[in-house]
Amino acid sequence: MDIATLIGIISAFSLVLTAITMGGPIALFINIPSMMIVIGGTLGASMINYPLPDILKVFKVVKNAFFHEKYTARDLISSFVSLAGTARREGILALESAINEINDEFMKKGLQLSIDGLEPTSIREILNTEIDSIRDRHSLGSEIFTTLGTFAPALGMIGTLIGLVQMLQTMNDPSSIGPAMAVALLTTFYGALIANVLCLPIAGKLKNRSNDEVMIKDLMTEGIVSIAKGDNPRILEQKLNAYLPPQLRETSFT
Repeated sequence: MDIATLIGIISAFSLVLTAITMGGPIALFINIPSMMIVIGGTLGASMINYPLPDILKVFKVVKNAFFHEKYTARDLISSFVSLAGTARREGILALESAINEINDEFMKKGLQLSIDGLEPTSIREILNTEIDSIRDRHSLGSEIFTTLGTFAPALGMIGTLIGLVQMLQTMNDPSSIGPAMAVALLTTFYGALIANVLCLPIAGKLKNRSNDEVMIKDLMTEGIVSIAKGDNPRILEQKLNAYLPPQLRETSFT
């Protein structure tokens, strides 16, 4: 689980709530009509913008912001160097037993294609197509949260206009000015809070997660294709090290 995401959300909302309670009772910031305008309006506008199946899929993608299987690139490179060494010594069919110990389905699929004797060019095409599919799927989740973060403040402004209209129409009744003003101000507050503390940060997290995963998948693709070509483990390691920053590059050979 990504502790940073959880801590970030909890700390952001906690600080906002603390600041509210220090200035007065929190009940002053609870307004059901304002919530209906912002939350309901934001979800409704998003459903107009995207097909319903895409909206439902985003709940599966959002878990990547909280739960993420982190791959260590150095460990992955070491695994490929070991696999390449085995393939060079014993033949690529010797990797059949090693596949059962691999948890990543993408890597397992690529190695199986190599064992089956598929041409390296065809293997790269198949794996690149799958990477493009992963990128598009993750991009949709990030895009939807960015859209939610865009619509929420806009609906907050609409709620503010509604509250102002109600307030101006009842200026002769002082008792009705307060509730109308609450709707006017709280909808903007709710919209800004939802957008900037929840939706836009999650969109950014999903985008970063997608970039990291695509980089790992690109590294796996290069390693699998190198094994299929029968590259020397030293050459394979140098190819894969190119995906890492210089300060993180190591070598298994002296």
